[in-house]
Amino acid sequence: MNTDFDVAIAGAGPVGLLIANFLGQRGIRTVILEQLPELIDYPRGVGIDDETLRTIQAAGLIDSVMEHVTPNQIMHFTSSSGRIFASLQPTTDEFGFPRRNSFIQPLVDKVLADGLKRYPCVDLRFGQEVAAFEQDDDRVSIQFTGGQPPLTARYLVACDGGNSLIRRSLGIKFEGRTAANRWIVVDIANDPLGAPDSFLHGRPSRPYVSIALPHGLRRFEFMLFDGEAPDDVVSDEMLHSLLQPLIARPDDIDLIRARVYRHNGRLAERFRDGRIILAGDAAHIMPVWQGQGYNSGVRDAFNLAWKLALVVDNKANDSLLDTYGAERREHARAMISLSEAAGVIFSPTNRIVAKFRDALVRLIGIIPSIRSYFLEMRFKPMPRYKEGALFYQQGYADNSAVGRMFIQPLVDRGDGPAKLDEVLGNGFALLAWGVDPRRWLDDEALRIVEDLGIKIISAVPTTQAAFERKRADLEIVGDHQGRLKTWFGLQNRAVVLLRPDRFVAAISSPQDVSHAIKEFARIASIKP
Repeated sequence: MNTDFDVAIAGAGPVGLLIANFLGQRGIRTVILEQLPELIDYPRGVGIDDETLRTIQAAGLIDSVMEHVTPNQIMHFTSSSGRIFASLQPTTDEFGFPRRNSFIQPLVDKVLADGLKRYPCVDLRFGQEVAAFEQDDDRVSIQFTGGQPPLTARYLVACDGGNSLIRRSLGIKFEGRTAANRWIVVDIANDPLGAPDSFLHGRPSRPYVSIALPHGLRRFEFMLFDGEAPDDVVSDEMLHSLLQPLIARPDDIDLIRARVYRHNGRLAERFRDGRIILAGDAAHIMPVWQGQGYNSGVRDAFNLAWKLALVVDNKANDSLLDTYGAERREHARAMISLSEAAGVIFSPTNRIVAKFRDALVRLIGIIPSIRSYFLEMRFKPMPRYKEGALFYQQGYADNSAVGRMFIQPLVDRGDGPAKLDEVLGNGFALLAWGVDPRRWLDDEALRIVEDLGIKIISAVPTTQAAFERKRADLEIVGDHQGRLKTWFGLQNRAVVLLRPDRFVAAISSPQDVSHAIKEFARIASIKP
């Protein structure tokens, strides 16, 4: 295809940077177009979850990113009287990392940007503001402000934020609402409190949040009332009055920034228009209550990148890209709804409502099963794709793990324990329990395995691993924690096909594995 690039990405935020890293892994000619002269250097997102860390692991950058992460961040909720009535402290690590963590976004974004230097096929360009674009059946032509020469790409990914020029130019509705009240976010270096973890203070007199961040940073967020901070200008007097009840010397701080914002919950009516695809805040924005804005964008990146790579490499038809919106849009809607509901619960300004909430939470805390449900964050909607690039065997759709992210336990690969993804690699994988699935691959299924580079691995109890390695000519991993045996036992099937984003594409018995692979290839528009 006679274009300057295969994929152009508008916006060098975390979503665009991650997509570019994944495309770079696969040798796709990619350009990132960022209108600013450099990466944003002030804190924005502060919560990073287990799914996002697993995604960054797949990009090969997890060690550098963890330098800027505080694992197992606990969120404490206080009542209208100031007493802690609940704490979110999930202990699960099913995806290989803690579920709740704090981080410094500018430093993590820099790691993602530096990671692009590994790939000669990826070009990161600053000071490139998209002014206009047009698409036809073969390409997208992009024009810029300031006289920079135009360029062409086979696909354009809009990662240009909640006020996306590209989305607005396409006439795609951004459905939802903006909350009536305003909040002020205050970021401070050399933390004047120093206490770890996060606190959400539900006092009706002024709800506020206090969050400890890595490298000695502290974030406060305060609800503003009518008449405060007119024109969204934060005066020194206003800042002093907010901080004075919380820290000893509010005039003796190292202020990074203080700015006013509103909570938004919005969702694009569609995520794709021909050769142009929306991702991250351009596709959805949500209130900060569950810290999922950043993480939802990363889910977009992981879902979209492998599909783009297959289409650009001519291994899949363009229709595969339709599954991106089919899979991601409904989960983004669920996260928006959860975030909006959390805001209503934890920031009432009516004292009677606040007392009712406190009483309800105390009642919930008495019932162990309900209490653990909330404290372990099992209320968080986990991605479950019911349609898209997936194959459900008839009769197993209701309780099947198809469409869910696969677990990432520790496994024994012969030289000590490792996270499962370190063995699976960055592409498709066929993981079997206790058998060699190649025994049942017919010629057509074997061709698909070879064309897609599907890695085949067998898992066995750790006690059997050394013996199996001596007699098998495929990769064997030992089930170091016993979690794989439990997972396969619950599914009552021995073979799982995993997508590059670690979602389960299909589950089958060994004798049905060829059928499952061929049906997935058909549904995912893989070319014969």
